[in-house]
Amino acid sequence: MADPCEPTYYGSTTSFTSNQRYDLHRYAQVVAMGMLIATGFVMGTVAGSSNLYSTIRVPSPFANGLATPVSSNVQAVPRAASGPAMPNTVGWVHGPRGYARPPSLKATVERDLDASFSVMDYIGEKAKAVNSAMSVYVPETLGPHPKIIFDAMRHSLLAGGKRIRPALVIAAAEMVGGTQEVAMPTACAVEMIHTMSLIHDDLPAMDNDDFRRGKPTCHKAFGEDIAILAGDALLAQSFALVAKETKGVPADRILKVITSLGTLSGAEGLVGGQVMDMQSEGKGGDVQLDTLEYIHTHKTGALLEAAVVNGACVGGATDEELEVLRRFAQKIGLAFQIIDDVLDSTKSAEQLGKTAGKDEAVAKATYVKLMGLTKSQELAEQLIVEAKSDLAPYGDRAIPLLALADFITQREH
Repeated sequence: MADPCEPTYYGSTTSFTSNQRYDLHRYAQVVAMGMLIATGFVMGTVAGSSNLYSTIRVPSPFANGLATPVSSNVQAVPRAASGPAMPNTVGWVHGPRGYARPPSLKATVERDLDASFSVMDYIGEKAKAVNSAMSVYVPETLGPHPKIIFDAMRHSLLAGGKRIRPALVIAAAEMVGGTQEVAMPTACAVEMIHTMSLIHDDLPAMDNDDFRRGKPTCHKAFGEDIAILAGDALLAQSFALVAKETKGVPADRILKVITSLGTLSGAEGLVGGQVMDMQSEGKGGDVQLDTLEYIHTHKTGALLEAAVVNGACVGGATDEELEVLRRFAQKIGLAFQIIDDVLDSTKSAEQLGKTAGKDEAVAKATYVKLMGLTKSQELAEQLIVEAKSDLAPYGDRAIPLLALADFITQREH
């Protein structure tokens, strides 16, 4: 049986049998050390040094009172049998990437959200907490290591943004009974991976963008060499962060999160989607819809899936809950990128905070090009309706995730 914390559509998964009696806590430490050595390699490259063994100490936000740690002695408590019943999927058909789809699009959650809940306030609150934690996790300088690499990492990581992915991590964790404090390292790790992808995506060899979030892109501010290494450092740091700073969560779950993040950000996820996107550039309307769906569900959707599923994983979700949340995340991930296509074709550079009209300029395949503007918007809205129906059993506990799903189709940039 596939591990529920693993991406179920990428082939083989990793599991631990009863005969493999590893000390998982020590294994987590080994993983963390491996990631730190990788970060040390980047630092050494920047400094022109081959010494890979200098110790990199990642500061903890708990030390400065930015968050309250959960005791590492807390034991995993099985979820009560009275938890939310899973949706009855008998008669459902399978949509893109195998996710279940109800035969009728009349979702059971077609109701107004709690009028007292403000999604903008929620996003702002979570963004503030995430920014504070990331500012500590990636300090302005650290010991003997080259300051320029930290400057470049912080230039892109702390450049603003809505922090939708960290908000999804925290909302998913809290919905299944976890806490923001427990989920924060995973939330920051996902944002670090996302920022790495933006730094690399903006490079001249890829999308060649000069602005991101209204600021010069990393390679414009620091040069291509430092920008590449800043992305490398953020990726390596993300795994070390989850391994070292996640408190009160069983070690096997932490390892599952690390494995999932690696898969969903690598060749079977984000990177694979980016490669397919570049190979399809210049082909425009000749690209088939299934190829475009692959690009969007991997280049963008995979990391949104990583946010929701891994947030729920550290929050203590059951196997059944993780599968429901995976379906939810896959749908909102595809909707997110469809709306990006819409915005690129309808908004100005000032509104977007980045170059507008780039997709059309390089004859890139988009949903707008293949389906038209109106049908693209309708498809995104349909996906959100279906995603929200998956969370009907959770009632008011799902309000933040439902509101974030709505925000995806209603955002202006």
